[in-house]
Amino acid sequence: MKQPGPLPLGVGAVLASQISVNLGAACAKSLFIAVSPVGVTVLRVVLAACLLAFLHRPWRRVPPASARPALLVYGAMLGLMNLSIYQAFARIPIGIAVGIEVTGPLFIVLLTSRRPRDFLWLVVLVVGLLLLLPLHVSAPLNPLGVAFACAAAACWALYIVFGKRVSGVLGADAVSWGMVVAALLVLPAGLSALHLAALRPWVLGLALAVALLSSVVPYSLEMEAMKRLSSRAFSILLSGAPAIAALAGFAVLGERLSWLQWLAMLCIMSASAGSAMSVKRPPPPEQFEI
Repeated sequence: MKQPGPLPLGVGAVLASQISVNLGAACAKSLFIAVSPVGVTVLRVVLAACLLAFLHRPWRRVPPASARPALLVYGAMLGLMNLSIYQAFARIPIGIAVGIEVTGPLFIVLLTSRRPRDFLWLVVLVVGLLLLLPLHVSAPLNPLGVAFACAAAACWALYIVFGKRVSGVLGADAVSWGMVVAALLVLPAGLSALHLAALRPWVLGLALAVALLSSVVPYSLEMEAMKRLSSRAFSILLSGAPAIAALAGFAVLGERLSWLQWLAMLCIMSASAGSAMSVKRPPPPEQFEI
């Protein structure tokens, strides 16, 4: 009897993580009426760090010295990515913010490709980004929101690169250690923005749900996926993230996108899916046969 190979398990983990993280994003944006985006970031990251530490007890496995530089960058990218994307959520729809954010991993795929046809998908990706620029007179986007989404895209790309390195050494403990680093990074920046008077029980309860949906569940799933998929394959599977985010934004927040914005997101997702079609599936390794 054969157990499921690493590819199906990795694909399922990535898809489940995207559904979870985008539902968490929609819930987080609903908190902006009570807490600032920076304050929500602090609550999410600190609560997630505490939950992951309780679940995994990472102190039992201290990172070796050789893995610490990559771990610091990985954790820093987690913190900066959260700060940037929440600032983007506060200014532009979630679906568009995620559509821009996902171009970071996608650029890894396209820029490292040696296939001439991937230049076509790079052009399609650039067209999608141009359509999202705040130039459309009937539905302009906030330029600062777009800039924050681009910063999150760069952080996400580096998160994948360094997460792949760290996961090979620490496994699931990498998520816990990385979140601790992220919490230490965002806590000083957020304490001044976090008003204790706004921390009502319903705020803390929703923040805990956001931490679970946006950090604990997806990052744990992604770390498992990184152990089974290459950085390239992992990036390709993120092609559906903008659509999932847009649906979450519509269902939870009532956000609607214009036809031009949907066209832009379709270009971004098509570029990712087009690259995915040319990826060859590796044969299942023998160690998964019993």
